[in-house]
Parts: sequence; C-alpha cells; structure tokens
Amino acid sequence: MKSLTEWLLWLSLVMGLALLIEPAYLDSNDRKFILLIGVIGLWRYSIGATHWLRAIWFMQVVFPALRRRLSANPAAYLPTHVYLVVTSFRIPADTTWNVYASVFREAVRCGIPATVVVSIVERADEYLIRQCHRQFDPDGKVKLIICRARGTGKRDGLALAFRAVSRTMPDRDAVVGVVDGDTMLAPDCIRDSVVFFGLMPNLGGLTTNEQCVVRGSRLMRDWHTMRFAQRHLNMCSMALSRRVLTMTGRMSFFRAAVLTAPEFIADVQSDHLQHWRLGRFRFLTGDDKSSWNSLMTLGWDTFYVPDAHTLTVEHPPHHRFVPATLQLMFRWYGNSLRQNLRATALGWRRLGLFTTFVLYDQRISMWTCLVGLTAALLMAALHNLQVFFVYLFWIALSRTLVTLLLTATRHPVGALYPLLLYYNQVVGSLVKIFALFHLDRQSWTRQKTRLSVQGAGFDVAFNRISSKAMLLSAGSLFVCLMLILSGA
Repeated sequence: MKSLTEWLLWLSLVMGLALLIEPAYLDSNDRKFILLIGVIGLWRYSIGATHWLRAIWFMQVVFPALRRRLSANPAAYLPTHVYLVVTSFRIPADTTWNVYASVFREAVRCGIPATVVVSIVERADEYLIRQCHRQFDPDGKVKLIICRARGTGKRDGLALAFRAVSRTMPDRDAVVGVVDGDTMLAPDCIRDSVVFFGLMPNLGGLTTNEQCVVRGSRLMRDWHTMRFAQRHLNMCSMALSRRVLTMTGRMSFFRAAVLTAPEFIADVQSDHLQHWRLGRFRFLTGDDKSSWNSLMTLGWDTFYVPDAHTLTVEHPPHHRFVPATLQLMFRWYGNSLRQNLRATALGWRRLGLFTTFVLYDQRISMWTCLVGLTAALLMAALHNLQVFFVYLFWIALSRTLVTLLLTATRHPVGALYPLLLYYNQVVGSLVKIFALFHLDRQSWTRQKTRLSVQGAGFDVAFNRISSKAMLLSAGSLFVCLMLILSGA
C-alpha cells in the first residue's frame, strides 16, 4: 500500500505538470507537439532503446540457451580448483563475519577443491576470519591462506593475494574469484559462474548480478538499488558482445592462468595513465577497470552471469545524500574516464564495433545529457517561461517510462526512481565533466589514501591552473553553443 500510494502521488504530480502547459504542446497536429523530439534527443533515446533491446534478447534468449547447454552435463565444464581472493579493510565486524561465512559456506557447497586467500591489514580481522573458517568448514575441506598487507591501498592488497595464488602453482583450468570485503555470496553463486570458463575457451573473466543492502536513508537506498538495476541492464547488453566493460571489484571470476600472469598483476597493482597535460600518474582506484583493460589487451572475452547473485552491504561515505553521492560518482566516473582513454587506443578490431561506439559515446554523453536542461533554461529566460514547464513535464513523463522499463531487470523499482534518474543524469554529467579535467584527482571513500604528487612545485601549480582553465573554457563553449542553437 505504501508503494502504491507513492506511485499515485508521483502520477498526480505528472498530471499536475501537464495542466500547467499550453494545450498546443499536447496536440499532435500542432508543430509545438511535445513528442517532436530533436536530433540529440532521438540519438540519446535510440541508444537507450538499443541497450534495452539487447539486454532483453540476452536475458530471454541467449543466456537461457547457454544455461540449458550447461545443464545437460555440468560436471564436464567444472574447473579443477577454485580460489577465492577476499580483501578486507576497515569493514564493520558484523559485515566481515557475514561475508566470510558466505564465502566458506559456498566454497564447501560448490563441490570443487577450493582455497580462500585473504588479504587483510588488521590482526583483529585475522582472528575473526579464522574463527569463521573453523565454524563453517569444520572438516577443513577449504584451505585458508592469509596475507597481511601494509594498508597502502586495495591495489597492493590484491597484488599480494594474486602472488599468493601464483605460488600455489594452480592448474591451467583453475578459476579465481575476487570478492570484496563487503560482498556476500548467494547460494550456488560459485558453481553457477565457473562453468562458463569450461564452456567458453576464450573467456578471461566474468562478473555477476549484484543487489545491495544499504546502511543509510531511504533516498540513499533507492539510489543504490536504481543503479544496480541500470547496471544489470547494461551488463546484459554488453554481454551479448562478450565485452562487459568492467570486472566489478565486488565479485568477479578470472582464469587462474590470466590472473597469475605477471603483466596482469602489474596492471592491477601499478596501473597508470600517461596524459598529454597532466603527465604520468598512478591509479589509486579502479582496479576493476584495470583488470578489464588487461583482459582486453591480452585478447580475452568478458562475460556476465545474470542468475549468479551477490549481496553487497553498502556503507555510504557521508550521512547526507548529496555529499555521499558526489563522492561516489566522482570515484566511479573518474575511474571510467581514465580507463576510457586507454581502452579506445586498443582499436575497434580488438574491442568490436559496438563496444568501441559505446566507449566513445561515454565521452559525448556527459555533454548531450545537459543539452535539454540548458536549452530549456535559456529559452524560458529569454523567450517564454512555458518552455520550462513543458521540459519538466517531458522529464517527468519520460523518466516514468524508463522506470517502468527497469522492471524487466527484476530488481526493485520504486516511485522515487524518476527523480533519481534525472538527478543521475544532470549531477552525474556535471561530475563527469569535472572529473574529465581533473583525472589526476582521486581518493578512496573508505581508505583515506590520496595520490601523492611528486615533482616540481611549478608542475603541480600548472596542472591545477590548466585544469581549471580548461574546465571553464569547455563550459563557456558549451553555453555559447547552446545560446546559438536556442536562437538566443
């Protein structure tokens, strides 16, 4: 009843906006008809529709066919050994216990020889993990290896664990799962995922379907669940080309032969970007993007398993919605942009035409997503306020339809989604534009480590000034272009 009431209130708001606009905008025979979308609008909506149709085709046709093929003889596709690498740093004790309980439980349940490799910093975590291992694996079927990292960042912790896996000399058919310290595995997650490596000889890595439990406000919970629904849709679309664009750090599987390769470990530990203006700098965050880029460079496919589930416990970095989402978006979008610049250099022959198009579109969409709002504000200020009401009505109507389409993901869908979708579009685009001109600015939200800038004082000052100057110049050019296009 609560959900129904919220939807009725939202639909009442949409209809209220319709009453504020002139009848001509709702008349299909009038040239002002609201559904006469411009070229940029058609472009953006056609890309969204393409991803949605590809995702539905993958979920309803392609993936079920693969699963039926696996079900005929699942034992033939199982790996010889499964490694589970888990990293933990400053995660609440109750979350840590639940995560490792799920890891040991599934490692025993999968029926495959398993080893859990743990990368931790605090000794208290070691005591807790050993106790959890004894409780959920009393017969000692699962081997436990604990690595003590120095606390210099997740990348160093992962590299330490990967080298520990390498020293065990895994078989060629072995598979390694990389699990974040706040991610719980659902029943059969391991067994449902690792069989795809036996089915697809060129598969280097895959990731799984995520849902979340958020320790925060209702708004923060809905924002996260909405993002996971969007993630599911995009992952399914890209999996159709076997070019999933990230090996999600929360839960991904890799071939052991790939993960233990020296060049792969080097990419994860000390990935960097050689920028024409900012010079060379290391990546603090975005190990999931580095692992994906390494797989693409080495010529491997990537995949998504929609029926293998994980549950992530989200701890927002701030108690207020806007500061928390800004911090998270700056980290996520900064990681995407830094890897985007490297990935497109691989070329369409390695990536495929559709993946290459999607990567280039990521660079453009941050600007095109602001076109409608900017044009509506300019025309309302300089011509007719009615234009802004029309824009608000169109945003409310179109985002409601997009929300209804998200029900196809079978993720939770709420009445706040239309507002949150638009918030992500506008604020997310602004954050992407800021990150584009400040690619060297990065920090973790849990680990308070930041990139230490080494070099002459003049170089540091020049980078800061040039970043601000280029951001201001790009913003000015965008506004000038919108003034011209809007006839102002």
